[in-house]
Amino acid sequence: MSIILIGYRGSGKTTLGRALAERIGWPFVDLDHVITDRAGLSIREIFQQHGEPHFRRLETEHLLESLKLTNHVLSLGGGAVLAEQNRRAIKDAGHPVIYLRADAEELHRRIQADPATAAQRPGLTHLGGNAEEIRQLLALREPVYQQVKTMELHVAGRAVAKLVDELQHAMGGFPLSPGSAGVDPRKAGG
Repeated sequence: MSIILIGYRGSGKTTLGRALAERIGWPFVDLDHVITDRAGLSIREIFQQHGEPHFRRLETEHLLESLKLTNHVLSLGGGAVLAEQNRRAIKDAGHPVIYLRADAEELHRRIQADPATAAQRPGLTHLGGNAEEIRQLLALREPVYQQVKTMELHVAGRAVAKLVDELQHAMGGFPLSPGSAGVDPRKAGG
């Protein structure tokens, strides 16, 4: 079993994922970093040089590979769950999927506070990453996140350590090994 974190850009998937992985002693894999490391380009550069469809193909390829891992914390890019093939593969893998939820204003504030965002991440519409773009895309993505999740964490205004505590508690403690007495994370909340 691995743990998958999903949510919009800026929801804290990388930060929370690293903290959770460290707490439970599992490796952390950020799918966006796997893609950029292997491509030798930032996501913005992949979009500019090869287009979004190429990036999405790479995303699917590396997602399918990552879903085979066990005892890992996986952070998926905000759009990784948009493709039906990806959603089906995530569900079929049977890993718990945690949706990190925040409203558009909180996401915009977090994205603006991250100096690497502008340099590394493309705007996803003609609106160029502003709060209205986030509201529009979140309205489209929210039903998909809800469809894929097994559990949801509201992240706005909450410390990472508290979120890790809540997640760990909801899943019955970690690390869980086969046959342990904890709650099956695939059935925890949601």
